[in-house]
Amino acid sequence: MGSSEEANKPTSLYDSSSQSQPLLLKPPSIEEPNQPDQPESDPTEYLQISYNYGPRPFKDLPFVIFFVFVVLCTFGFGIFSVFHKNSNYSNLSSYKYDLNSHSCVRNSTFNGFYESRFDFYALSSSGSVFLKSLIWTLVVTLILSVPICFLLLLSLKHYTKQIVYVSLPFFVVIPIFFNVYWFVACTVSSSCSDAFPLVYRILVLVFVFLIIGIIVWIFVANWHRIELTVKIIGVASDALSKNLGLFVVIPLLTLGLVVYYAPIVVFLVFARLNGRIVPKESNGEYRCVWKQDSWVPAYYTLAILTMLWSLTIMVEAQVYVISGTVAQWYFTKEDAKPRRSIRSSLRHAFGPSSGTVCLSGLLICVVRFVRAVVDSARQEDVPGMVNLVLRCCVKALLSAVDFLNKFTINFVAITGEAYCTSARMTYELLKRNLLSAVFVETVSTRLLAGITFVLSAIYAIVVCAILKGASSMGVYSYVVAVLAWALLIIVLGFFVHVLDNVIETVYVCYAIDRDRGEVYRTEVHEVYSQLPISRNHRPPIAPIAPVV
Repeated sequence: MGSSEEANKPTSLYDSSSQSQPLLLKPPSIEEPNQPDQPESDPTEYLQISYNYGPRPFKDLPFVIFFVFVVLCTFGFGIFSVFHKNSNYSNLSSYKYDLNSHSCVRNSTFNGFYESRFDFYALSSSGSVFLKSLIWTLVVTLILSVPICFLLLLSLKHYTKQIVYVSLPFFVVIPIFFNVYWFVACTVSSSCSDAFPLVYRILVLVFVFLIIGIIVWIFVANWHRIELTVKIIGVASDALSKNLGLFVVIPLLTLGLVVYYAPIVVFLVFARLNGRIVPKESNGEYRCVWKQDSWVPAYYTLAILTMLWSLTIMVEAQVYVISGTVAQWYFTKEDAKPRRSIRSSLRHAFGPSSGTVCLSGLLICVVRFVRAVVDSARQEDVPGMVNLVLRCCVKALLSAVDFLNKFTINFVAITGEAYCTSARMTYELLKRNLLSAVFVETVSTRLLAGITFVLSAIYAIVVCAILKGASSMGVYSYVVAVLAWALLIIVLGFFVHVLDNVIETVYVCYAIDRDRGEVYRTEVHEVYSQLPISRNHRPPIAPIAPVV
């Protein structure tokens, strides 16, 4: 009995004889005197790469310590700003310059509080019908988004081909409908036609049709990959349907990030209140202005960077949890079921691998920040050959970092190794098995994004029709429909994000399976084994039979 259980259990990443030394590297072998040295390309030296069910040591610990230090500094100075605030900031307009004391004194006859209170009351009392309709529409959309995502997952699992091929015409029909609709509506409306001449309307109409033509050309050029993409989406949907708990854990992690952000936002608000009212001379006249303390701008920079780093850490932690959960499902025999897979992934993400997650989030944050700086410098169009060379070098460096980070966090979630080791081993794993290290099945991402756009657009049209028939808001019904469309597409975009991570995780698990010479999931091997051919070659043309 014990031997059969050991045969079904995937091989651990760590050697049973030495728990401190992982088997990602070549294990030490005891050579016999007459046995020649084995070559370095021995395929048996990487057979132990699999999901690590055993205890995982802490990796990249300095980065989590540094992150905790940054967070403590942000909260510490934030608490100081709350207790060190100057309550006179809200009464700045009631101060005036006193010529006798050469300072700012408060004018007791000021009554601006009541004026601002009256303005706020007048503002809140207007447009009650619009606000009521907007709130109810967004609440109903948020409630309906849950069954919509669930039905979409089940449809992609069982009827992937039908969903994709039915949605493809809508990728063209819906943009054409909106393009023609706005052109006709603007032509009929006298105010719109006067403000937007006919020549410009025709130019915009033709330009949109050109974009639609480009979309059609993209699908025609990639038509040979549609069938494979359908299979990839079907396999990923099946894997995600076996781990539905992710749809509870991932939103809770996002909610936790929002709760974590709340005190930092409060600290930023109170940081503005740290300062004093001082006189300022302008054109021979003195007026009272607010002067912040010298440390406030530095705190703003620290708090914003902390929030950005925390955001990228949470994104990487979500990818880690998804990858760890799906990997446990993958490396479990079909007649068994993984237990507490999400709980163990959460424990590893915020425990032994927390430093690796912080390092990965820091790299992503730095790449995004540097890329934003480069894009802003490009928009300024600064002349000079040196500037052009520097921009090219920075772009090459950023591309190299993106290349390094690809699939690394997935590998970390599976093996529990450090970031640098996982990045190197992921590249070697894919290279050793003749798989693309920069593989991204962009067609599947675009198809899923197109499906979410179609569903949200149909929902927005239904909402607009209901609002026009049941209320008299007029043009404001379009605003409510657009906001409902934006909310639904955000929720469906979250669904696509999770499904994309599942696709990448299954790809890494397939590479490990292929490297070990095992087959845990037959349906996955049947689909993913076609990827190198589909990305590098078109389907061969059938030979023409000779005419006799």
